[in-house]
Amino acid sequence: MAQLHKRFTDSQIKELFKRYLSKEIKRVYIQEILGIKRRRFFTLLKQYQTAPKNFSIQYTRKTPSRNISVDIENNIFKELNIQKDLIKNEKVPIKSYNYSYIKDRLANDYKQKVSLHAIINRAKANDFHLGKRKKKIHDREVLTQYAGELIQHDSSYHLWAPNAKEKWSLITSLDDYSRFILYAAFVRPETSWGHINAMQTMFLRYGCPYQFYVDSHSIFRFVAARDSIHYKHHLQTDDTNTQWKQVLEDCNVKIIYALSPQAKGKIERPYGWLQDRIIRNCVREDVTEIKHAQLILNREIHRYNYKQIHSTTEEVPYFKFQKALKEKSLFRKFSVKPPFQSPKDIFCFRLSRIVDQYRKISIKNLEFKVKGYPKTKVDIRIFPLGNALCELRFWFNGKLLNIQKAKNKDIGIVHF
Repeated sequence: MAQLHKRFTDSQIKELFKRYLSKEIKRVYIQEILGIKRRRFFTLLKQYQTAPKNFSIQYTRKTPSRNISVDIENNIFKELNIQKDLIKNEKVPIKSYNYSYIKDRLANDYKQKVSLHAIINRAKANDFHLGKRKKKIHDREVLTQYAGELIQHDSSYHLWAPNAKEKWSLITSLDDYSRFILYAAFVRPETSWGHINAMQTMFLRYGCPYQFYVDSHSIFRFVAARDSIHYKHHLQTDDTNTQWKQVLEDCNVKIIYALSPQAKGKIERPYGWLQDRIIRNCVREDVTEIKHAQLILNREIHRYNYKQIHSTTEEVPYFKFQKALKEKSLFRKFSVKPPFQSPKDIFCFRLSRIVDQYRKISIKNLEFKVKGYPKTKVDIRIFPLGNALCELRFWFNGKLLNIQKAKNKDIGIVHF
């Protein structure tokens, strides 16, 4: 309904009030005619009674109108067109417009202040709008009471930077209680080491959590019906420990496996938020290298952790996490499990070999001399030192026999 001063003149309102005061028309009928509430009626009546001759309902703007400039409007359509191209690109996992992102871009890049409502109105009026997608129902909700009680850990494989023309995996870990993201990094390709390195970074900084929550990816879990081609057929699911799982066992951290992405909603929702903003930023900054994308990721993680109020907890994740660390935490200080001597013996790959009669063992036809006895089994802890070299630590009966270095490609570490 249009505003009162646009539907009636001053003289028409005065005539109605005169008839009301002379008891010719009841108040309820005047309210119906004017389309106003009881409180508004008596406010106007008081103004009329105070100064009948000067009474007016005409509205005079005291501040300038908020009509946006042509320059701002052009920038809005520029950003909308960029997003429209992203939505049309089937290789990019963006399926909707993000008007809040455009508002932020205008403020940060163009130094132009505009309301979200103004952007949405122009988008809808010019065919830059899609209907809301039907959300999937979460079939499991994990509730926790302590920081470190459960860490949601996952990876997401996407074309994060369309101009790079290659997909990367984003590895992320989130504290379930505070929603604080503990770790986030792009990797190429996704390997067991990427996830083990993520744990090493987290555990050395925050300590060991109570348990991890992951999906049934082959890095996290051996599934008999899926992975048995590589193993003896009598092995069942969870009979074989993956490299990643062995690290958690050495740290005494439990594991829960989710049966669907919807069951891991708390990590999937941040992924959706990160995915949306990171891709848009990578397009705007013409990202072609993974290092550049990591800078954008770091920026968005900082924004999420330290500045944004979480819609569920209604707190900034960092402050909720810090408060929980002091009062409600299940994080335990990391310590190297005896008889091992270094984190390199924990956050590593594991192999076992039998020492031959020449006191040597072989890994992919590469021989190493050890101090063990012939026909005995030696445990080998392999710690990557970078993309080229790794450190091999030979253990027997709780004793470190030897330390040697080798090229990653020579011992097949690139396949872990």
